[in-house]
Amino acid sequence: MSRLVVISGLVLWVGLVLVMAELRWFSRRPLSDRLRQYSPNVSSRHGRGGLLSVESFRDVVAPLSQSIGASLARTFGVSEELSVRLRRIHSPLDVASFRTRQVGVCLAIGGLCALFAVAIQPPLVLSLLLIVGAPIFAFLVQEQQVASASEKRQRRLFLELPVIAEQLGMLLSAGYSLGSALQRIATRGDGVVAEDLRLVISRVRQGLSEAQALGEWAELADVDALDRLTSILALNRSAVDLGRLIHDEAHAIRREVHRELLATIERRGQQVWIPVTVATLVPGVLFLAVPFVEALRLFTDA
Repeated sequence: MSRLVVISGLVLWVGLVLVMAELRWFSRRPLSDRLRQYSPNVSSRHGRGGLLSVESFRDVVAPLSQSIGASLARTFGVSEELSVRLRRIHSPLDVASFRTRQVGVCLAIGGLCALFAVAIQPPLVLSLLLIVGAPIFAFLVQEQQVASASEKRQRRLFLELPVIAEQLGMLLSAGYSLGSALQRIATRGDGVVAEDLRLVISRVRQGLSEAQALGEWAELADVDALDRLTSILALNRSAVDLGRLIHDEAHAIRREVHRELLATIERRGQQVWIPVTVATLVPGVLFLAVPFVEALRLFTDA
């Protein structure tokens, strides 16, 4: 009990120091740090806080959190890099921030489970399962949330792609350049593709060619239909009738979406028969079992 009190006191002291370091009346930031956030070339996080601050704590914990999180993710079969998934869903968090938050939540849940185990004193196996299993479950839940968001975004992009491809084909056939067509769709659209195209345009403004920016987008999105479309758009300077090629690709993507929709309808139609089959077989088995058991009883009595 005394050890628990000492450990709780140390944890409380560290938490109070971190909280008090963020309060303005307790730890006033220098003028240079207060003005640094208005500089266009320096990140607002740089230089914030002192030795005992949340930023310094994050800088110390982030590398360890990244290595632990990456190892656990590979252990449970997550092969795709977290940075790719975060960039795909346009998350405001970077890998270090996400892993730090993820490991922090796991440690907090593990600490609560440890206190709960000390309070109720269950069997040793149950205590170990609770203390170890709950943090791992919390880790997997957060990992699954990012994976689900990535898959949903890929699905939405695939469904929006036929319409966007047809719009690109019409604009290019009307005399627009590829950059102007992308700019028009990005500024007037509000879907997933328009959001990604705004990033593509910003990359072009940074000095990349349109083909390179579109290739980066296709590699990040990891959608086969988008790979085919960007390979056609890369022929902008060499192909004569690019609008017709894009129209043909848009029809091919639409047919692919239609095939997937038909497959989904077929699967759901088959799933409807599962409860019907169970509801039919169970009474039938009961009706067959009753005379069978009765016949066995008659034979054994005879």
